[in-house]
Amino acid sequence: MECISVFDMLKIGVGPSSSHTLGPWRAAERWIGELKEQSLFDSVCNVNVDLYGSLSLTGKGHATDIAVVMGLLGTDPETVPTENIDSIIEDIKSAQSLDFGGAHKIPFHLDENIRFKRKFLPFHSNGMQFTASFADGSSQMETYYSIGGGFVVKEELVHSKENKATFKTFPYPIKTGNELLFYCNQQNKSISEIVLENERSLRSDGQIDSELKRIWNTMLECMHVGCHTQGILPGGLNVKRRAFDMHEKLKDSHPYSTPQEWLESIRETEVKFRQIIKWVSCFALSVNEVNAALGRVVTAPTNGSAGVIPAVLMYYLVIENHDGDFEDIKQFLLVAGEIGSIFKKGATISAAMGGCQAEIGVSSAMAAGALTELMGGTPEQVLMAAEIAMEHHLGLTCDPIGGLVQIPCIERNAMGAIKAINAAELAMDADPKEAKVPLDKVVNTMWETAKDMNSKYKETSEGGLAVGVFLSDC
Repeated sequence: MECISVFDMLKIGVGPSSSHTLGPWRAAERWIGELKEQSLFDSVCNVNVDLYGSLSLTGKGHATDIAVVMGLLGTDPETVPTENIDSIIEDIKSAQSLDFGGAHKIPFHLDENIRFKRKFLPFHSNGMQFTASFADGSSQMETYYSIGGGFVVKEELVHSKENKATFKTFPYPIKTGNELLFYCNQQNKSISEIVLENERSLRSDGQIDSELKRIWNTMLECMHVGCHTQGILPGGLNVKRRAFDMHEKLKDSHPYSTPQEWLESIRETEVKFRQIIKWVSCFALSVNEVNAALGRVVTAPTNGSAGVIPAVLMYYLVIENHDGDFEDIKQFLLVAGEIGSIFKKGATISAAMGGCQAEIGVSSAMAAGALTELMGGTPEQVLMAAEIAMEHHLGLTCDPIGGLVQIPCIERNAMGAIKAINAAELAMDADPKEAKVPLDKVVNTMWETAKDMNSKYKETSEGGLAVGVFLSDC
């Protein structure tokens, strides 16, 4: 059984897309690593990268070519100064060469060495092929697939015995919601406690806490940056950043200078009923405006849906519980990560495979379940909240205008966050024994819906709003 860590579901990376940006970036890094293992890296004199399917159709708008280049340079998406990316790319274009793996320069023409091919490879919609040429005239090609959420695989390794052997490390291996509930009842533990025991099989408590704090601090900083940045988003749609204006209208006069002080200032603000939805929307919009501008976000479970979980967690900290601390944040992220992994194992978190239901729908389910546990819900109510949230995202298409993660993506994060809160409230007031649709059924239904969905609604920009609205209208 595949054992997915919380830290697999919640990754730090650069926007605007986990499958189209972070995935190809990581694939390029992985390819370089494999060349080094084979003692071929130093002999490379030229590289070509072919992007297929959804990576080709929306790759320009998703900055896939830029991500590949950054990966070929050997930079790390978790630490690279995002403000330097534009100048790095311009220098490569001007010099017509790149520092391959940060070790040696090779000729490189961005428009020639990265090629967009519309056809789809058979294994997954997000296929890419890296080809290295050597001085002796030989070459070597490797194929990778970006399967959503920053996960990268090789088709031939997915079902190998070596790969399966790494799946048997958790004390509580979980594939379905029913299995998760079984362990909760058997051990008399909450969902977060079961997930924590699994994580402890991989790393120490100190490492778990340190990494979760880093994830939360990245989320908080992202919201802070988004709420304090004005201007127009890149890409040509001329989309105005809205989080700044919303924040200006909502904030009080409490002074602050850091993201943490900003959080405390919001807690001190008297929030009226009508403002709650505005605050949640502001938090969600802020994250995805940063994401759209190639800023640093936490993939949760994808970049395109990265605003939902931090917005709902902020709602808890500034509305539900002003005394909320790291232990609450830890509990929330552990539950959210586990729910996301259930959807990944039973369906998909890739919009190129399942439409936006696989991104916003999954993130809303993750946030709804996590919020429910923080509010005192039972494991059954947690899964009920996740089911409610997904049930009302079924069939949601991925149809980004211009291939950009902006319209309708940014607003969808606000909608997903509000639905998550609503789903948690409904679950808290319900008896799970009376639920008609269990979580596992909605996971299966989402996957069946994904398979039935026309491919033009799966992150290709060939259907829906992407063709219903002309770029000139924007």
